[in-house]
Amino acid sequence: MDGIWTVVLRIVFLYFLLLIVFRVMGKREIGQLSILDFVILIMIGELAVFSIEDPKTPMLRSILSIGVLGALQVALSYLSLKNQKIRRYTDGTPTTIIDKGKIDEEEMRRQRYNFNDLLVQLRENKVRDISDVEFAVLEPTGKLSVYQYKDTKTDDGLPSPEQDVDLPMPLILDGEVQEQNLQRLRKTPLWLRQQLRDLGYKDVKAISYCSMQRDGSLFIDMKDEK
Repeated sequence: MDGIWTVVLRIVFLYFLLLIVFRVMGKREIGQLSILDFVILIMIGELAVFSIEDPKTPMLRSILSIGVLGALQVALSYLSLKNQKIRRYTDGTPTTIIDKGKIDEEEMRRQRYNFNDLLVQLRENKVRDISDVEFAVLEPTGKLSVYQYKDTKTDDGLPSPEQDVDLPMPLILDGEVQEQNLQRLRKTPLWLRQQLRDLGYKDVKAISYCSMQRDGSLFIDMKDEK
């Protein structure tokens, strides 16, 4: 009987411990978890299960292990907020699979992403025909974000030019110029800095987010702007 109560008390204690740890780790949807987040969550869950299954395991050891993993995840999350390079390693980066209606097979091979995966996720996005897709971006979470051409097409069945809307791409993130996106727009960092100076922005590092809008103007959001 004592053994049963020991298990029950462990379950109750670990339940509230995990609740606290997960709340400290921050709010995030399951589908938005990075690989690192997912691995740490599984490890914490396994540690809790082992502690419940084996009452002889000292609780202090389980608490310490769960606390270390939780602290590691919080520390890496904080560092990824401050450093974009670390964020690329921990969270990954989005990958363009379809660019202006053209499938990038080389990028698919690099991501080990096959046509069956592509077609399944296009169907999930209610896309009937690949020719309707202007951009498809494979997110770090594995989700495919799809941007379709608008409904109007020319007589030959192709999307009309006026319907062609470029995929919004960040030019500055957390104070860092996104040179790869500038190259896709056939622009240079020098051009971007000149545009910013003309608008009265001298310090790139003070800019939280900058992107080019459909009319060619720049949308700019400053860090810690109220």
